[in-house]
Amino acid sequence: MSAAAGTVPGCPFCEIAAGALPAHVVHADDVAVAFLDARPVFKGHVLVVPRTHVETLTDLPVEAVGPFFTRVRALARAVEDGLAAAGTFVAMNNKVSQSVPHLHAHIVPRNRKDGLRGFFWPRVKYEDDTEAATYAKRIRETLEATP
Repeated sequence: MSAAAGTVPGCPFCEIAAGALPAHVVHADDVAVAFLDARPVFKGHVLVVPRTHVETLTDLPVEAVGPFFTRVRALARAVEDGLAAAGTFVAMNNKVSQSVPHLHAHIVPRNRKDGLRGFFWPRVKYEDDTEAATYAKRIRETLEATP
């Protein structure tokens, strides 16, 4: 089977976007796919990826920047509101520290005194798949309810 247009075979984020790899998806449209990070800094940590494979922000076509960041913005609000977080940390790496060479924005729920200091990111685990699905559902429902 050949890869869909705009995807790279073997790229895990392209495979998640295509539905070929499982993930707790909180949003999917023709521009972007958002899903829970498998190794979250805090529970509810979401990755937003462009549906078309590009490796870095500078590879994203200019006309795609606005639509992509519109999704990032909406998801930051959904993570904050859906998880009753005090705020969010939104970040992206380009090449250095980019664990998957497919552009992705991290949206991490934040609360005061949560232990996150600078870029020394602790990692947590979901108790099980059911707990991860619950976090994904809360974010998804908040996103869908927001105009």
